[in-house]
Amino acid sequence: ELLILGINHEQQHQELLITDIKYSFSRNRLLPVYADGFTLVHGTNDRDVTLKVDEGVYQVGHKGTGFHYDNECARHSVYLQRFEVSKGLVTNGEYIDFIEDGGYRQPALWLDDGWSWVVQNKVEYPLYWIRGKTDWFHYTLGGKQKINRNFQMAHINYYEASAFAEWKGMRLPTEFEWEVASAQFDWGTRWEWSSSAYLAYPGYEKPAGAVGEYNGKFMSGQMVLRGASTATSPGHSRKTYRNFFQPYHRWQCTGIRLARRQQL
Repeated sequence: ELLILGINHEQQHQELLITDIKYSFSRNRLLPVYADGFTLVHGTNDRDVTLKVDEGVYQVGHKGTGFHYDNECARHSVYLQRFEVSKGLVTNGEYIDFIEDGGYRQPALWLDDGWSWVVQNKVEYPLYWIRGKTDWFHYTLGGKQKINRNFQMAHINYYEASAFAEWKGMRLPTEFEWEVASAQFDWGTRWEWSSSAYLAYPGYEKPAGAVGEYNGKFMSGQMVLRGASTATSPGHSRKTYRNFFQPYHRWQCTGIRLARRQQL
């Protein structure tokens, strides 16, 4: 069991390695090319559709005997109000509209911590983006590229995702809403921010010894992300997987899916 855990841990580090390389290269003013044509931020949506989910009691958490992390257990029941969730992820074009509408200059759109982050860091647009005279560009592992407005948004933090949702008159889904609805949409190109804090499930028991520090000790001040990304190792994803990061991090391949209370 420890060996299997170690292999999965290594897969996590493979993903972190390629995103760390991108971040490190982006700090170089020459914007070096890692590999011609290589990018982590491709991906488009089939169409803009809102899916409806009925209210009720649902089972969430890992089920079965396959590998899973301890934070995916114990499986338990949750009650959900009826809600709607977008089938597709927010695109670069939609986010450009948010920027050009003054999204980074409107404190009412931001959580208090988020607005402090914007002001203190003088943030005006997403990580890796470059404002041109007439077009937007971004740094990719294939070098500087013009932004494709139809591609799914990437490298966004929780504060930015939350502010964008507020601007759209919607919200981020909870992690349980995401898990219940995930069978109805495609996922796996971006880690998707949820509105849920990273906390233990009912019945969670932290393992004894060093393994107990693997997930349990991080259950404070972090937000849950669901899905997977273009940098995730093949097979290292499932609908119950609970990724987590502090809300200010942007260097992972993160994206935005929107939700709202179901309209009558």
